[in-house]
Amino acid sequence: MPATPPLPPAFAGLAPAPVWQHFATLCAFPRPSKAEGPLREHLRAWAEARGLAAVVDGAGNLIIRKPASPGRAHAPGVVLQAHLDMVCQKNAGTAHDFSRDPIRPRLADGWLIADDTTLGADNGIGVALILAALEDATLAHGPLEALLTVDEEAGMGGAHGLAADVLQGRLMLNLDTEDWGEFYLGCAGGLDVNIARSGVGEPVPAGFETWQIGLAGLRGGHSGVDIHEERGNAIKLLVRVLRGLEANLPLRLASLTGGTARNALPREARATLCLPAGHGPALAAALDNWQALLRGELAGVDAGLTLRVEPGTADAVLAADEQAVWLASLHAAPHGVRRRSLAVPGVVETSNNLGMVDLKPTGGQCNFMVRSLVDSGSQALADEIASLFALSGSAVDISGHYPGWRPDPGSPLLALAQEVFRREFGAESTVQVIHAGLECGLIAARYPGIDIVSFGPTIRGAHAPGERVEIESVGKAWRLLAAILAEAASLPGHA
Repeated sequence: MPATPPLPPAFAGLAPAPVWQHFATLCAFPRPSKAEGPLREHLRAWAEARGLAAVVDGAGNLIIRKPASPGRAHAPGVVLQAHLDMVCQKNAGTAHDFSRDPIRPRLADGWLIADDTTLGADNGIGVALILAALEDATLAHGPLEALLTVDEEAGMGGAHGLAADVLQGRLMLNLDTEDWGEFYLGCAGGLDVNIARSGVGEPVPAGFETWQIGLAGLRGGHSGVDIHEERGNAIKLLVRVLRGLEANLPLRLASLTGGTARNALPREARATLCLPAGHGPALAAALDNWQALLRGELAGVDAGLTLRVEPGTADAVLAADEQAVWLASLHAAPHGVRRRSLAVPGVVETSNNLGMVDLKPTGGQCNFMVRSLVDSGSQALADEIASLFALSGSAVDISGHYPGWRPDPGSPLLALAQEVFRREFGAESTVQVIHAGLECGLIAARYPGIDIVSFGPTIRGAHAPGERVEIESVGKAWRLLAAILAEAASLPGHA
């Protein structure tokens, strides 16, 4: 049996203990997208040591099967689904290495939080709930299948590769949403727009000094869940600053970088630029003015923005025409909410996130992640972005499309989940559609007719350092999961 990592102090005394023990194990294993192998193999060995059938499919997903509890062999099969990978974000200056270092959470006023990195509660808590259900011999349930996917955060590779003949259950509980008391019945689909240009750099002009500008202090967050809050995008803001500086200073751009994940709002961006000697004071004064202006615009949302300048180094700069193309195009490119849904009031229908940029004298690239509840809406916005960059002859690749999950208000599983919630907690739940990508749409496309509902505990700050999960809501989510599994035998859908 694989060794269980020691329980960190932050988890001591948390209930339900099995769920937190499993989450502590996930925190101990580095699990960036496309590097989930060691964790997956640990969990496969864990399952097999408990007599559970465990296989890895062709896409790298782990499927674990648990027989029905006594007397429930003919109950409908239930798929429990979550993803193994996490978004890896850290604050500048943090030494954490996501390829080898464990996540180090702490307790804070009823929450478990990672201060300088993402916590991985998205979707580690969902995985932990599933593992606890597989392990608990006291639960009443029909046949269970755990579908633990890979590569969700970097393009849903595991769900894209899921074959149509792997799953047997016709009911599915997705545990990848982040507001306790809400059942999710639909989500946005999306795609990526990747832009690339090659270039030929030029020497730093004689008599020029090099400076590095850093824009930081933004909250960041999930590019779908948080997009409606109008939080600052570090790339867009720094490009705007550079365009303003260009109007008054003869600057030459040596590099521009920002963002580290396609599905996270960029919190930080940096630019290296060159100016004629003696322009340093004017640059510093201009940045002070920009900082005050942007803080005022973002008051109440991202007022912690900072703009700092320090001496830098550069061996070359972008050609003048390449600098003009990149800064103008990025400045004109859309970011944020494009359209709000008329069919589902209060929900964003279409949006996009300029998530990453990396410009050098020899060329550059950037990524836009487009989301929409309507597939044609995401395609239309992607085409607009592609048309903008096509004007300058940039290479454009539109790829990675995944479908939205169409709501079914008549879902029998939803009705049962709502009734169980009412009975267990003496309150009404709510039904939502989320402007984020869940794997439910892809899975539903592979398995027509499967009945899916999503829920989870309360998580805040997903995809950004400071991510946290509410401890009490995890206990409630476990109680709800156990109760739904016990009641699911009354539903149709036996495979």
